[in-house]
Amino acid sequence: MNSQEEKIFTKSFCLVFGALLFTALVMYALMSTVTEYATSMGTTATVAGLVSGIYIFGGLCSRIYSGNALERIGWKRTALIFMSIHFLSCLLYFIVNDVTLLIVVRFIHGIGFGASANAIVTIASAVLPEKRFGEAFGYFMLGTTIAVGLGPYISGFLYDTAGPTGSFLAASLFSALALIFISRVDVSEYDPVNKKTVKEDNSTSLLEKVFEKGAIPVSLFTALTSLGYVSILSFYRLYAAEVNLTEVFSWFFIIYSVVLVASRPIAGKIQDRNGDMIICVVGIVAQAIGLFLIAFSPSNLTVIICAVCAALGFGTLNSACTTIVTRNTPPQRRSYAVSTFFIFCDATMGFGPALLGSFVSAASGYAPVYFISSLITILALPICLLSLKNHEKL
Repeated sequence: MNSQEEKIFTKSFCLVFGALLFTALVMYALMSTVTEYATSMGTTATVAGLVSGIYIFGGLCSRIYSGNALERIGWKRTALIFMSIHFLSCLLYFIVNDVTLLIVVRFIHGIGFGASANAIVTIASAVLPEKRFGEAFGYFMLGTTIAVGLGPYISGFLYDTAGPTGSFLAASLFSALALIFISRVDVSEYDPVNKKTVKEDNSTSLLEKVFEKGAIPVSLFTALTSLGYVSILSFYRLYAAEVNLTEVFSWFFIIYSVVLVASRPIAGKIQDRNGDMIICVVGIVAQAIGLFLIAFSPSNLTVIICAVCAALGFGTLNSACTTIVTRNTPPQRRSYAVSTFFIFCDATMGFGPALLGSFVSAASGYAPVYFISSLITILALPICLLSLKNHEKL
């Protein structure tokens, strides 16, 4: 393999990175403000959580279909179809005038998001250099990291200065850019529909057309940590107002992203040298501690600590565990492994806000959301230990 094939920062890398970045920006920008928009219509915290989470549930539905679609319809075509749905859905927010319609639009929007994200990651798994895959994939996933920090910050700023219209306009622009980037990627060499030898295996069970069995254990414990993360994403503005910490909370995701960008290269090297276990265990424990602290003693200091812990938690785990399931799966099943991983995470992120919102009351406020999230995060630890030990034996 020559030096050109070993390069990471190629034209294809930049295009898939841009597609991931702008698609993720839409998700994190709107999820951070849509609960506030819903409550401004006079709805409850539980329904506001549903408005936030239904987007992920829509993504879950399309991810279930996407693994098979990527193989039958093709990677590029699947990406273009669902990213077009994603873009057109952004325009629908401008005509929303009640919570019921907002829920419908969020669900359709999520359908566009789920399969789009799967297609982008699957395309990336092919165009990134094989011998430097772990390193390249880490750089690629920085697109999500940047989106996690910038999305809520940009959307929150626009919401405060221009109202919900500002947030919707930003989401529409981001979605259009993502569609442009993916349309420029050349995947003809890898796309299954361009390989005449590819045939459907009729012996494959219905379950195997949706899930990759080997990816399930890692996907499960990552999903539990994602519930802790979505509790912050969905309710942090409301909790910040409740505890009079709006200023420091406005910097939460910036701190999160800076820590994640700084720590990811180090975490990647530790994972390569010492295995997956240390990264995953530290991440789970750190996130549980951070969530507990902002619930038990909210202050400027604990918010900053929580941002750091969340970066070491779900932020690091999302990339590390995506790498695990992709690395340990045969190339022909990689799209199913990616789909399985995100289906599990989407399930908890989709149902999580409504579930967690049910613990909110006038008497308790939003603190119980973070106590419960901390407990659920720590429950991921025994599953992590068991699943990674089994991986080491393989």
